[in-house]
Amino acid sequence: MWSASNLVQVDHAGESAHVNFKVTRMDRRKRVDRSTRTIAASAHRIYRALTSQAAVQAWLPPAGVRGTVDAFDPRPGGAFRMTLTFDDPGETGSRKSSRTSDVIVGEFVELIPDRLVRQRFTFQSEDPAFAGAMLMTWTLAVLPGGVEVAVAAEDVPEGISPRDHEVGMASSLANLAKYVEQQEWTR
Repeated sequence: MWSASNLVQVDHAGESAHVNFKVTRMDRRKRVDRSTRTIAASAHRIYRALTSQAAVQAWLPPAGVRGTVDAFDPRPGGAFRMTLTFDDPGETGSRKSSRTSDVIVGEFVELIPDRLVRQRFTFQSEDPAFAGAMLMTWTLAVLPGGVEVAVAAEDVPEGISPRDHEVGMASSLANLAKYVEQQEWTR
């Protein structure tokens, strides 16, 4: 087993925040990427943002990406489908599903109100580097001054570079923080 850690400083709307990112490889096949951020909002408000279709569509896509949630049923076994459209095709000239898009299909595996959301995703891609199911777990831990949001991605496909995942996860966490800290919304 090996691991690498990074502390990423994200500037969001003039504010700095520290996002921890860690890559762990349990063996040659299983990679786990982790990222955390403390958010100044209640666990209930963050959980609602993780389980609301409109909220997820607003905050989950990282910078430079637009997202459309096509299916969203937040209950164990409920469907999740999202299309991410990128402003540019990236370093390889293509994304997972087409030149500029990723299509993610999955399901909700486990939900514990105000504490945990676990989902299983696959990418629609003909490239074997993106094959397999990735398990994403969002865990909320109440701390003095906020809630630590930890996201763990297990069995990350080899086609997703650790650096790209680090940047994407940090951006999504920054978007989530901005969404729950600054916006009024209802389910």
